[in-house]
Amino acid sequence: MAYKSPTEEHKFIPFGYKLMFSYLIITLIHVLVFGYFANWIFVDSARKKTSDNVQAALSQMKDNIRFKMMDTVRLSDMMYYDDTLAARLRQYQEGWYSYESTTQYLIPKFNSVLKSTNRRTSLVVYLRNETLPEIYNYYNDSDPLTYAGKSYDLYHLQRIEDRSWYQNFPPEKYGETMMWQQVERDIEFGNISLLRRMVDTARLKPNMDIGFMRLTVKLSDLFETVSPDFGEGTSVRIENGSGQVLYERGSPLNSSGKQASDKEFLTIKEPFGNMDWQLITNIPKAWVEKDARKVKLLTAGIGSISFLLFVCVGIFLSGYFSRRVSRIVMVLDSFRNGDFRKRIRFKGRDEFSTISESINDMVQHIDTLIQQVYVTGLKKKEAELESLQAQINPHFLYNTLSSISLMAKFGQVEQLHRMVSNLALFYRLSLNEGRTIIPVANELEQAKAYLDIQKAKYTDRLEALFEVDPAILKYEMVKLLIQPFLENVLKHAWCGDRVHIRVTGQKIGDDLEFRIIDDGVGMTAETLRRLNADDGNEHAVGYGIRNVRQRVQLHYGKVYGVRIHSRLGIGTSVSIRIPCVTRKTPYVDKDETGV
Repeated sequence: MAYKSPTEEHKFIPFGYKLMFSYLIITLIHVLVFGYFANWIFVDSARKKTSDNVQAALSQMKDNIRFKMMDTVRLSDMMYYDDTLAARLRQYQEGWYSYESTTQYLIPKFNSVLKSTNRRTSLVVYLRNETLPEIYNYYNDSDPLTYAGKSYDLYHLQRIEDRSWYQNFPPEKYGETMMWQQVERDIEFGNISLLRRMVDTARLKPNMDIGFMRLTVKLSDLFETVSPDFGEGTSVRIENGSGQVLYERGSPLNSSGKQASDKEFLTIKEPFGNMDWQLITNIPKAWVEKDARKVKLLTAGIGSISFLLFVCVGIFLSGYFSRRVSRIVMVLDSFRNGDFRKRIRFKGRDEFSTISESINDMVQHIDTLIQQVYVTGLKKKEAELESLQAQINPHFLYNTLSSISLMAKFGQVEQLHRMVSNLALFYRLSLNEGRTIIPVANELEQAKAYLDIQKAKYTDRLEALFEVDPAILKYEMVKLLIQPFLENVLKHAWCGDRVHIRVTGQKIGDDLEFRIIDDGVGMTAETLRRLNADDGNEHAVGYGIRNVRQRVQLHYGKVYGVRIHSRLGIGTSVSIRIPCVTRKTPYVDKDETGV
């Protein structure tokens, strides 16, 4: 066989490159891992320090905001807990009493409330008592807080009873129920309102509201201490529970001055305790991690120097070892292609010299061993086939001679003669001059001779029919594949006192299929599963089935064999599958006269 170089067979990465890459990878892994963890620890520390500082600043902002909010709550308390005010509002008397209540108490009370704060505040009171007049200002479609910074309006409650913000106001819990919310045109004017009921405390009916108050302040006044003083590009905003931004200062910009995405920021949040608000600040990660760049540059420098150093070392070492490995691979590849004449030699006393000597010693014996194993395998296969064949004939002969003995005992001379003649014909075809492979026609003739022998025994209780495609008679096959299954039918398949057997043969693709079909008793599903099992368990199947299956697979391979289909009470069908093998020379029967 002609030698083929390794490059003609397959492409692969040379051993020298693999060795060099392994050196580089092992070395650089340590540098990269060290750099990664050093950078991660430093950045994490910087983030934590920044987060703590910002969290403290946000907490201070939150306290300042809460102080201003509590100042507005204090204004609402002046009316919420005023029993005199509640007494005036629950009196439904028109005329002088209504006028007196409005001019002598309500208006002075509202003015005193607004004067109690130095911030711009708008007060709107909605009264359920409609005997009291409405008092309101005309703001010319502008922000009420722009008029002298303080104003109040007095309306009847029916004006807001259909408003969703009033209808959705939570149930009253005395002294606690209040809500900061942007209603009416607050969003448009940049305001926010404190909403709170006015309840009848004197009658101990806190759930019976006598009015509703709305104190409006500027967001800029309430949140004036909110400032993004954490560095360039930072921003601070206040959101409510639904994600609506109530107030925002600063603009989240990246290093190029453009609007940045959320992924470029470190976000820190500070909740408002019992409120659903929260302070949120966005700090650019680039600003937080600016010192980490030094670590990255240092790591990159060390990695580059290490890479160049070990490239030089790797080239030298890989070149030295790869030349030796390449010589071994070339010689082994020639051995694989059947050329055992080459030998390999190395100078010195190292591992490569030991490998070369071992290879040379091994190759001296390979060719002889291959021939010995090949010849031994062929002889073993032939011996196995002959052994299996030898197991069939004595078994069948024993059964037939037993039947002949019974016929002779009962004086059935005619039947005895036919049986002896058919037995002679069967063994003439079976012996076949010692050949294991016979024509398909002879196999079918053997099967017919066997059934004729049995018909002499069972007379009209046995009926047999052969349906064979004449086109398959030109092929050859291992002998005695059909007869063992005919014997099984007569031994196990009787259903009553009659049995019918049909033998078919046809070509399917490149295979021959023989089927032995009976209308006998059939078999259970468990028995069928056990017989069809091909797991090497010799006790799982019957003797005849195992014998035929082994002979087919020994001669034709594991893809061929026997398959059984059966239903209890209906019958059994056995399929034998073998490849189509054309006869090389015509078969001549030298004895046409029988015994």
